[in-house]
Amino acid sequence: MKTYFECIPCFIRQGLDAAKLITDDEKIQEEILRKTLTLASKMDLKQSPPEIGQKIHRIIRQVAKNDDPYLEIKQKYNSLALKMYPQLKQKIENSDNPLETAVRLAIAGNIIDYGVNSSVGKIKVKDTIDKSLTAPLDKKDLEQFKNSISSAEHILYLGDNAGEIVFDKLLLEQLPLEKITFVVKGSPTINDATMQDAATTGLTEIVEVIDNGSDAPGTILNDCSENFQQKFEKADLIIAKGQGNYETLSDVDKEIFFILKVKCPVIARHLNCEVGSSILKRKKLELVGK
Repeated sequence: MKTYFECIPCFIRQGLDAAKLITDDEKIQEEILRKTLTLASKMDLKQSPPEIGQKIHRIIRQVAKNDDPYLEIKQKYNSLALKMYPQLKQKIENSDNPLETAVRLAIAGNIIDYGVNSSVGKIKVKDTIDKSLTAPLDKKDLEQFKNSISSAEHILYLGDNAGEIVFDKLLLEQLPLEKITFVVKGSPTINDATMQDAATTGLTEIVEVIDNGSDAPGTILNDCSENFQQKFEKADLIIAKGQGNYETLSDVDKEIFFILKVKCPVIARHLNCEVGSSILKRKKLELVGK
């Protein structure tokens, strides 16, 4: 997916929000903002938004001399989600359709996204959960998801944000864990989950977890490690969480289920839906020429 004109203000906002989050020093804030503006003026709009976002957040970390500016935010939302986990797990167990409920909760967890939202309060998370449990969701997509999980031998589950991965854990517990490898980022970018977050939330105790070797807020295949690329190629099913993974993988020739909460007009237009929609979307493997 390419970058659209409407994405540019979002990049500038990310730079400014991150600058204010990291420091009260206006000189550092100004340097981050000016370098973000310079990069934005030269960006290649044929690249996906996460490719440009990767460059911006590298600037932010370099200028601020901080390798993980969102560390406290990630810890906060891991803690919040873990506190909610027992109640949400009970909700799944009491459900008439545990898999569907788990998918809905995984979608709700995608609201914890500091690349789109400059702040996500506890009330907003709970409100998103309530809405996701009753939001329209295509039963055909759910049935296809269930069938694809059943027939697949090697499944790669691409995680997104810290805190959110606790919601992914709820879904993973409804799936055949022996088939699944869960993927986190290779190093910090925004509030995306890393191996440290996977360990903190207990994911490493229930499923194989690897990192992709990249600091992009999505999955840019040629920027990922050889190990990840081999796993990606071998997988016969990909589950991809969040907007960043949709933006980077929507054109990839692979069997993919995208799971996300639509949080911006560009993605809404691309998916032909409304902002706020709950999405479980299948991308079929194209067999032409194979």
